[in-house]
Amino acid sequence: MAELAGSFIVVLCYMCYLWTAKKFCKAYLESSRMQEWVFVLVLFAGWILQNIMSKYCGVPNIVYDLSGHFFLLGAVALLFRGTMEKKVLVSSMLITVTILVENFCASCYSCLYLIWLHTQKDIPVPFLNEWEMNLILCISLLTGSLAVYLLSIHPASFFSGKTKRCIVLAVPFFMIIAVFDVANWGAGYGILVRSGGNLGLYYDQIFSNAGFGIFALLSMLAIGFYVLGMDKIYLEQRKSSQYFAQVAAYQILEEQYSQLERLRHDMKNHIIALGGLLENKEWEKMRSYLKNMEEGAGIRTGEEVTGNQVVDALLEQKRKAAEEKNILWECDVQVPKSRCISEFDLCVLFGNILDNALEACERLPYSEATDRKRGFIKIQAKVVKHCFLLEVQNSAEEPYVHGAADRKNSKIHGVGLLNVNDVVNRYNGVVNINFQNAVFTISILIPINADVHDSKQAV
Repeated sequence: MAELAGSFIVVLCYMCYLWTAKKFCKAYLESSRMQEWVFVLVLFAGWILQNIMSKYCGVPNIVYDLSGHFFLLGAVALLFRGTMEKKVLVSSMLITVTILVENFCASCYSCLYLIWLHTQKDIPVPFLNEWEMNLILCISLLTGSLAVYLLSIHPASFFSGKTKRCIVLAVPFFMIIAVFDVANWGAGYGILVRSGGNLGLYYDQIFSNAGFGIFALLSMLAIGFYVLGMDKIYLEQRKSSQYFAQVAAYQILEEQYSQLERLRHDMKNHIIALGGLLENKEWEKMRSYLKNMEEGAGIRTGEEVTGNQVVDALLEQKRKAAEEKNILWECDVQVPKSRCISEFDLCVLFGNILDNALEACERLPYSEATDRKRGFIKIQAKVVKHCFLLEVQNSAEEPYVHGAADRKNSKIHGVGLLNVNDVVNRYNGVVNINFQNAVFTISILIPINADVHDSKQAV
């Protein structure tokens, strides 16, 4: 009965681990709810089959471990959607975290329990029976499940990127897996680390478990620094790409206005030519001439008149993008005439915020009743008591803010807000972000008076 109860507890703990493994894969890959539970059932059936083969067929531990890894990798590949490279990377990290945490916990708990038996129970050479080993296995499984769960609710950013180097990124994980599989295989044939003297079997067990635990701890630290480092590199790359994208957009706008200035310079000649066509009633030639003038200007006059040509052009582009996506657009922007904020920085602010707003509205579920997406974008900007106030509201399902005040878990607003924060901090401004009633609001306050250094004191 004790053996049966122990096996039942182990099964429950393993089911808990499978639930967290499903959640971990869901954080990085896509799947339906049915596929997620099929994933759990398939892994559970594979685990039962592996235990039966290990107990009655005499399968070596290393074959048992390798078959479990390939089984998990195959289940992820078949039941989750994404590139195969990304599936391999996610699976390798899941296996590595599980192995490291479980080995560390099992070694520490075994070492502490053996010391307790030796010192408190006065057992000269204590050994762990099957019930005690199952208990330690359950505690290790639960600890590993907690670690996987924490990683699933705080996913690493570089996993979400469309990188083509996923296999290369997975190499350190596979190396750790291989080393621990070999070490566990060696430990299955006897004590792996010995005291080096005649201290006895008890101290050999202590040294072996302590050595295994220290090795697992060092490996966890190494993998942790690796993931954090890759995460930081990925965020810097994303931030840099967003920044240079805004540089490119600003250069395009400058080129467009250069074309417009050339057109204005030649306006006298154009008026003379159009007057001649009008006098001769050559309507088709006149229409063609006007079309060539419009194309030569590079842009068309939009509805937005902010007092800044660069912002006008940017808002015109974003308005057209919103109309193409059936998103309601409302804009009331007045840019301060003083050059307190550079045109480039204004482009970064408006561009990143509006790109995020467009993406958030585009992610909204489609409404068949109105035959359009229920999305809106509302932009307001004006001068308030020596400060430039910019506020953008947009429809959203959930907020996502990276590097700002609110850090709720979603995927709508991205790394572009890092660039927004950089610009605002450069001018000693403040950013406020709010999400309420399916409306995402970002408010920016920047002092425009040279004597004002604190935007909070300016209002």
